[in-house]
Amino acid sequence: MLGRLRHVVPTRGYAILCGTAAAVTALLFVALVTGAGGPIVAQNTSNVALFAAALAAAWGCLTKALGKAQRPVARRVRWSWALTGLGAFSWGVGQMFCIWYETIQGTEVPFPSLADAGYFWMMPFTAAGLLVLPMSRQSVAQQARSILDGLMIAASLLLITWILILGPLARQGADSFLALLVTLWYPGGDVVVLTVVLFMLARLRAGGHRPMSLPLVGTGLAAFTVSDSGYAYLTLIDNYGSGAVLDLGWFVGFVLILVASRKPDLEHAAGDSDALTRPLGVMLPYIAVLGALCTSTFEVLRHGAHDPVVSWSRSAIILLIVGRQLLTLLENRNLTRDLEDRVEARTAELRASEQRFQALVQHSSDVVTVVAVDGTITYQSESITRVFGYDREHVAGQRLTGFLPDEARARLEEAFGAVADTPYASRVVEIPMRHADGHFRLAEVTITNLLADANVQGLVLNSRDISERKELEDQLVHEAFHDGLTKLANRALFKDRVELALRRRGDADIAVLFLDLDGFKEVNDSLGHAAGDQLLVQVADRLAAAVRPGDTVARFGGDEFAVLIDVVDNADDADDLATRIIDALDLQFDIDNTEIHVRGSIGIALTGPDAADADQLMRNADLAMYRAKAAGEGTFARYDPAMHSGLVDRLQLAADLRRALEGTGGTGGAGGAEGTGELVLYYQPTIELRSGTVTGFEALVRWNHPVRGMISPADFIPLAESTGLIRPLGQWVLAEACRQGVEWGAGDPDRVLTMAVNVSGRQFDQTDLPAIVAGVLADTGLPPERLCLEMTESVLMTDTEENLAVLLSLKAIGVRLAIDDFGTGYSSLAYLRRFPVDTLKIDRSFVERIGGATPDAALARTIVQLGQSLGMATVAEGIEQYAQFLALRRMGCDLAQGYYFSRPLPADEAGALLRDPAALAA
Repeated sequence: MLGRLRHVVPTRGYAILCGTAAAVTALLFVALVTGAGGPIVAQNTSNVALFAAALAAAWGCLTKALGKAQRPVARRVRWSWALTGLGAFSWGVGQMFCIWYETIQGTEVPFPSLADAGYFWMMPFTAAGLLVLPMSRQSVAQQARSILDGLMIAASLLLITWILILGPLARQGADSFLALLVTLWYPGGDVVVLTVVLFMLARLRAGGHRPMSLPLVGTGLAAFTVSDSGYAYLTLIDNYGSGAVLDLGWFVGFVLILVASRKPDLEHAAGDSDALTRPLGVMLPYIAVLGALCTSTFEVLRHGAHDPVVSWSRSAIILLIVGRQLLTLLENRNLTRDLEDRVEARTAELRASEQRFQALVQHSSDVVTVVAVDGTITYQSESITRVFGYDREHVAGQRLTGFLPDEARARLEEAFGAVADTPYASRVVEIPMRHADGHFRLAEVTITNLLADANVQGLVLNSRDISERKELEDQLVHEAFHDGLTKLANRALFKDRVELALRRRGDADIAVLFLDLDGFKEVNDSLGHAAGDQLLVQVADRLAAAVRPGDTVARFGGDEFAVLIDVVDNADDADDLATRIIDALDLQFDIDNTEIHVRGSIGIALTGPDAADADQLMRNADLAMYRAKAAGEGTFARYDPAMHSGLVDRLQLAADLRRALEGTGGTGGAGGAEGTGELVLYYQPTIELRSGTVTGFEALVRWNHPVRGMISPADFIPLAESTGLIRPLGQWVLAEACRQGVEWGAGDPDRVLTMAVNVSGRQFDQTDLPAIVAGVLADTGLPPERLCLEMTESVLMTDTEENLAVLLSLKAIGVRLAIDDFGTGYSSLAYLRRFPVDTLKIDRSFVERIGGATPDAALARTIVQLGQSLGMATVAEGIEQYAQFLALRRMGCDLAQGYYFSRPLPADEAGALLRDPAALAA
């Protein structure tokens, strides 16, 4: 609506033009009526005004025609405006000759004259311009009807004009035939143009872009008709003179054409493509015929007879009316046939739709029932036989409540009452319905109130059997809260039971036990997972037999179980149950004719100030279980608050270690104790026993915690391994040690120093460890042969083939490899021969007891000899006394480390030791 109003409101310039045109017209009217200045002034004023108005109208139309036109319809509109502008220009040329005669020469305008030659072409150009306007598309029948309508309008107007104007003029005669022809031309041409205007008003395209304002143009041409008719009559009686009020009609006509050409284009909503089907289009030809009939009748009554032109015109109109009616009858017949075909097609469609709906209802999986307000069944679909086993005819007329138990009957009546007062309201209920075989089936019933529907007049029940679905839902719920293997409760259900017990316990205590089987992995690895599953099922049975009837046993997954003791009198009750469980597990299990012995570690947690909810209680039991597992197999431990504080301390320490690692930047960090980083490297020198010279250093990481101070590696290295931080920590240690080795090598290029770095077993899990080592060597510039990677025997004995591949890749880079703490593990000569190891480091536990003919001294000597036989260097760790140094040198040990020579030193002190070897104790 707003858009339409926006288009209707004229622009400011157009409003100014309309106001100016109205003002000038009013001034000219006053001047011609009053005759101010005398006849000559009035004559000249009229001539100039008409000339200016014609040229202005021509300018406006031609300017409109020269506007942008991109569509074919718009191009036709341009031609329409162009032809209309040429008509106005032609009239202006005729007026120019009139000014020449009257104003310049001061003589009367002869009749006919050159001025009439200009006036003559006004109407042909204008009519042609109106006829080229775009119109709505029509069928052949519609086009024929439009032509007949146009001819009826033209004949009627011609008859009216002949009776009122042309006939009297023709009978009056003129000085010459040409003068008579010109005299008749003016009103006759106006009639033609007005006929075209009326015809176009009826047929002009109603929607889209309005190409021309026909009401303004038609009003202007009507003003022309008045002036032309008056001019013709006054000319015949030789009574016309320029400057009369009659000239105002021509002026107004050109002004209206100018205003129409400057009017902004309007956008209209799309209308009917057949404009003649509108009331104006239908009635206009008959209105014209009625006007001609009235005019001719009046003429007959006045004169008693009429001339042949009137007779022939009336006959032509009658023939046109007959043709129009015959065409209308033909169209009505076709329309009736088309309507009959449509009705027949629609009836067939409705019949097919009804049959389709009936088939859908009868074969639907839903049972459709219509009941009255009192519950009497008024309609029943045949699907009830398939779903509930009843015969349709047997059910109809009975009360629905007769098929329901008492509880379901009450629920259904309640639902009926809820929807009965609200049309089209619906309610869904689940109720048991009796099957024809006697048992009950659970049904979901949708009740819809269609009492107000004249076609139904009842409550519609759509019922479906959901018994199988409910059984499946119950099964899924059971599976969601129970372990699939042992059928025990799972973690979710166990937690729910704990929360329920906490809510209803009152002042009583409850206890939670966490059980983890010891040795279960060995059963799976040796006998297979099927045997492991059988073992878990038997363990579940023994746990269920050991607990009280009201207690809950759950399996969390793997070999983890839990027990909830709903109410305990004291902590001893939980201890007694743990003892019973351990004793039950102590008995052998028979799996596939194999005797299996497993034990369990149990953690016990009771409600208390530090176990206010289920999560805390289960967490406490888990912590206690890990304490029992650490104490040994087949034991239980009760939760102590110190366990949680230790866990919190461990978590905080892990967070601090992560923060300290982030402070190193991954590769940098402080090189000494006085550096800005928390993580620093200390370096313990490796001494050649025969010469006493420093041959290298072992890089040892230290953590200078900002609050706890210096933390021992024995405290944070295991933490780093368990949290996975050992990988970035080891990479940083490797990079920093290599960087320091390059720095020391640059100070003394002739000295060859070996930098030893410990490698954790978690680092060996990285398949890209060789690539990381190669990348660090490339970044720092340390020669590969000057880097020694140390690992424990346990690393070699775990995942042997995979670790062997990693060691071979490292050896291919050129680095040296050493076995740390040798003698404490389970290495065999076969493994030592397979692994590309360069150095054996004798564990300090053997070195500490060297001092005579002791077994440890003999073992140290054996290791030295073993290394010599395999071509490996030996390094003794932990030398603190001169006797140990002397004994190892006599054994032939190559290298040594220990406090006897030097403690681990910061980087700057280790560098000073290189510059002053005399600082060594040796």
